[in-house]
Amino acid sequence: MQKITPFLWFDSEAEDAAKFYVSVFPDAAIGAIARQSPETGAHTGKAAGSVLTVAFTLHGQPFVALNGGPHFKINEAVSFVVNCESQDEVDYYWEKLAAGGPVEAQQCGWLKDRFGVSWQIVPAVLPELLGQSPRVMQALLQMKKIDIAALHKAAA
Repeated sequence: MQKITPFLWFDSEAEDAAKFYVSVFPDAAIGAIARQSPETGAHTGKAAGSVLTVAFTLHGQPFVALNGGPHFKINEAVSFVVNCESQDEVDYYWEKLAAGGPVEAQQCGWLKDRFGVSWQIVPAVLPELLGQSPRVMQALLQMKKIDIAALHKAAA
């Protein structure tokens, strides 16, 4: 059993969000779906029988999405990092996850998806490049989606 599982609180979009994330990541699957009981429905304001939680995995990492009602909102204080090996991979995850999200929330490899979840789409080489020159950080701060070639140029 996984010791730590990210648990994402949604108003009523848990199943849509889980399906979206599973469609983006190649090694992903939907797991158990729990339904609202009359008791949980009374607490969350959702109909009995509607989705309460959706378990899903992305690259072997388990997650749970909860339809908990409007009491809490996801914010930028928590984000998920996607480490990418190539520019093609950066481009793929950026385009898929950013689709429908707010453009103003995109900077330095960070984006917010259409469900409000923050993601960092970063090349695996970034820490090494940041250690080579302060120009790399200056270049990074000017980017929305990370351009690996431009970071290499800044490091040179």
